[in-house]
Amino acid sequence: MPEQEIKTNFSKGVATLEIARPQKKNAITGEMYLALAQALRDANVSPAVRSIVIAGQPGVFTAGNDLEDFMRHSGDEELPSVAFMRALAGCEKPVIAAVTGVAVGIGTTMLLHCDLVYVSQDARMSMPFVGLGLVPEFASSLLLPALVGHAKAAEMLLLGEPFGAAEAVALGIANAALPAGEVVEHARRMAERFDALAPAAVRETKKLLKQPRMDAVLRAIAAEVAVFNDRLGSPEVREALSAFFQKRKPDFSQFS
Repeated sequence: MPEQEIKTNFSKGVATLEIARPQKKNAITGEMYLALAQALRDANVSPAVRSIVIAGQPGVFTAGNDLEDFMRHSGDEELPSVAFMRALAGCEKPVIAAVTGVAVGIGTTMLLHCDLVYVSQDARMSMPFVGLGLVPEFASSLLLPALVGHAKAAEMLLLGEPFGAAEAVALGIANAALPAGEVVEHARRMAERFDALAPAAVRETKKLLKQPRMDAVLRAIAAEVAVFNDRLGSPEVREALSAFFQKRKPDFSQFS
């Protein structure tokens, strides 16, 4: 994997993980997931790191999974994205997301596991799993209904309806919407505040916030991954991916 696809930086107690593949709209490959997972684990055990920022490129957070890379997955091995899911869900330190532009699929579901989320005013989030013949991931089938209610979650997950920055804030998915040029710097300023706070107290507070649902989150991730993995070899996914690469609408009329 070219080193520049996941950039890491450390300053003032903040470890910044930057998805840096702008030529592919920051689509994430298996190797990139593994790099992100390792960077999160490293930051989690480093005494110098007090908080973590996850950011993309100007105008694009991530287009989600790299579909070409996805098509090469055999289905007999664990998806590399699962390592990233476990690392983020289990991170003991505050994680702040800085989202500009589009956040597709896991680009949106990962926000449900971040502690603070700042989005650009032009941000556009979506979870188009069903449209690809797939199912939700990263415990979104559990966390999203708990956060926004069943009806709204069904709209987002069953229909794949996109939503913008103002709605993300109103629904409690994001803390604030800012001008695009200010998002990353604001996220870093908020992250730097943890450098002056008692680190053990921060970790224990996050644990208290997350622990009541952690077992359920891990079970949901495992259940979703089992179905997701099974779906990868399905005729519906083959049709959806063929349509994507042929730049046409998928035809699901032949399936029941």
